[in-house]
Amino acid sequence: MINKMTKTTGALMTISAIALSSLATTVAAQEGVIGYVQDTRGGFIKTASGLCIRTGYWTPAMANQECDPDLLPKAPPPAAPAAPAAPRSAAPVAPVAPVAPAPAVAPRGASVAPVTEKVTLQADALFDFDKAIIRADASTKLDDLVGRLKGINLEVIIAIGHTDRIGSKAYNQKLSMRRAEAVKAYMVSKGIPANRVYTEGKGPTQPVTADKCKKMGAENGRNKKLVACLAADRRVEIEVVGTRTK
Repeated sequence: MINKMTKTTGALMTISAIALSSLATTVAAQEGVIGYVQDTRGGFIKTASGLCIRTGYWTPAMANQECDPDLLPKAPPPAAPAAPAAPRSAAPVAPVAPVAPAPAVAPRGASVAPVTEKVTLQADALFDFDKAIIRADASTKLDDLVGRLKGINLEVIIAIGHTDRIGSKAYNQKLSMRRAEAVKAYMVSKGIPANRVYTEGKGPTQPVTADKCKKMGAENGRNKKLVACLAADRRVEIEVVGTRTK
């Protein structure tokens, strides 16, 4: 009797697991969540280095061949082909002439050229040291950039904040993100759609000064000589992706 109840319980659990798996698959299909930023034509938007931009919803399960081929499961090696059977005697088949490709049709109206532009702004020119508030005398730099976007059918703007190495990595990571968000807020105030501007903070992980500022004394903001030497590391990179009509 106990064995029968155990088998019955196991069967019910198996049916429930299958039902839940089916329900999860259905929900995922209905949501259609894609883990990468796409343009208006459904293509994946990439950085200048060719990397797809992941959204906050991205998980390794969303990897695809174009953006993250290394995360996809490896296909099993193909099976060895079976030996061909001996052909039956038949009349020879005349070779088929290749079909010439159809000539390209020029699009009507003006042609569209892709645009990828990367602008690097020194953060010291936008913010005071250890600050994320745009200086009043620095807004002209961003105004100039916004003006240059008027002739572009904008797809996306990526603002990436950086800091120097002074301070903890955790603090600088937050500071770099606050600087990127400040740039986004300013551009949105000038008419750029908020859903076209993405922000990212790199903290002190990508310095451009390399070994230039080593052995310069105390690693703190009171060391004016070190602060001045690390100025190039405090920057905001702005990448613009879009199309321009000729």
